[in-house]
Amino acid sequence: MNFAMQSKRHSQAGLHVAIIMDGNGRWATHRGLPRTAGHRAGVDAVRCVIEAAPGLGVSMLTLFAFSSDNWRRPGAEVNALMQLLRYYLRAELPQMIENGIRLTVIGRRDRLPGYLKQRIAETEQASASGTQLNLQIAVDYSSRHAIASQQTSADVDLVIRSGGEKRLSDFLLWESAYAELLFVDTLWPDFGAGDLRAALADFHGRERRFGGLSDRTPLVAAE
Repeated sequence: MNFAMQSKRHSQAGLHVAIIMDGNGRWATHRGLPRTAGHRAGVDAVRCVIEAAPGLGVSMLTLFAFSSDNWRRPGAEVNALMQLLRYYLRAELPQMIENGIRLTVIGRRDRLPGYLKQRIAETEQASASGTQLNLQIAVDYSSRHAIASQQTSADVDLVIRSGGEKRLSDFLLWESAYAELLFVDTLWPDFGAGDLRAALADFHGRERRFGGLSDRTPLVAAE
């Protein structure tokens, strides 16, 4: 089976949407708040998007939470992010189970704090039977590392990046080979169900050819 057929079949079964959640720090700075306040506000946006995704035809949602390059940030911010992720997994687990959400974490785990590795393992195990949405959270993630170690996942249909930047930042490069890309100016804490709905409407208005011809392209030139 070729790559295009794999992608088309995946789209028919349900879309894989990947989101680069950018703009937390700027959201906080614009309000005179510490950057960590932006990360906490971003959790609410995560909750809204996860709740909306299944009803919009999304079967897999991958969220870029922490890149391998983010270790370069100040230690206090990194520690706050790790603590926030642990809190999120603990607080949201009952709702995940109730809503049929299966959580998996992609990326390296050897550099994560022990308390976070344990929480990840417990959450993955507890939510393993979920069938409504496969939620992947990328933590200490580098696409180059994933490709080199042969740890790639399902093809992506749509990549969304919030915050106005227009780059993929080493996120799901292999899986996004034929993905549609959408860059929005909305900072992540302000991104909600309506923004996801608009992004998917834009996606459905595009024609995906996977290297082939448009269905509307005549095979013989008109005389």
